[in-house]
Amino acid sequence: MQPQLTVNEIFVSLQGESTWAGLPCVFVRLTACDLRCTYCDTTYAFKEGKRRALSEVVAEALAFGCPLVEVTGGEPLLQPAALPLMAALCDAGRTVLLETSGAHDISRVDARVHRIMDLKTPGSGEAARNLWTNIDQLAPRDEVKFVIGSREDYQWAREKTLRFDLPRRVNAVLFSPVFGRIEPAQIAQWILEDKLAVRFQLQLHKQIWDPQRRGV
Repeated sequence: MQPQLTVNEIFVSLQGESTWAGLPCVFVRLTACDLRCTYCDTTYAFKEGKRRALSEVVAEALAFGCPLVEVTGGEPLLQPAALPLMAALCDAGRTVLLETSGAHDISRVDARVHRIMDLKTPGSGEAARNLWTNIDQLAPRDEVKFVIGSREDYQWAREKTLRFDLPRRVNAVLFSPVFGRIEPAQIAQWILEDKLAVRFQLQLHKQIWDPQRRGV
């Protein structure tokens, strides 16, 4: 029997985050997440979705004709078929991004995939769920993101960045403000004061479109 996935939505937009920000990208958003971050902006993906065959999902993603595809959620790694989905997209010549929390094993993800791992800060309410063995699995093409809503979050992210020497381990370390909770300029100032080798980022899609809008 062909593998199946529960899919929340598939759409094309501009990539809003990571070092790929600004590029046209197809998003395959899978349903379900076992974390409940205080700042989550995709709660609709917790349960909303339709069961679909893997081949159907791949065909729809490829039909956009876009070279960049991101598999996101929810938490995509909760669904075993997310692994062959990403492999199939790579086989089709697409550059594939995975947006995943730091709570799930990334070791089985196809080596061709660019993994963007969101380590949960204290303000998320889910920092205890981070799977620290993932650090050893990170590769030079991967990226690590910290979503920051307070000075405590920033200091925590700074400490983890330095302790694990993340700037030398991965392609980019991303510091991102919680939208509406903290002034972006404050985080920028702290980064400059500490001379951290990290990349400050804003969620580009929330600057372009209504922050509550889906499918962008």
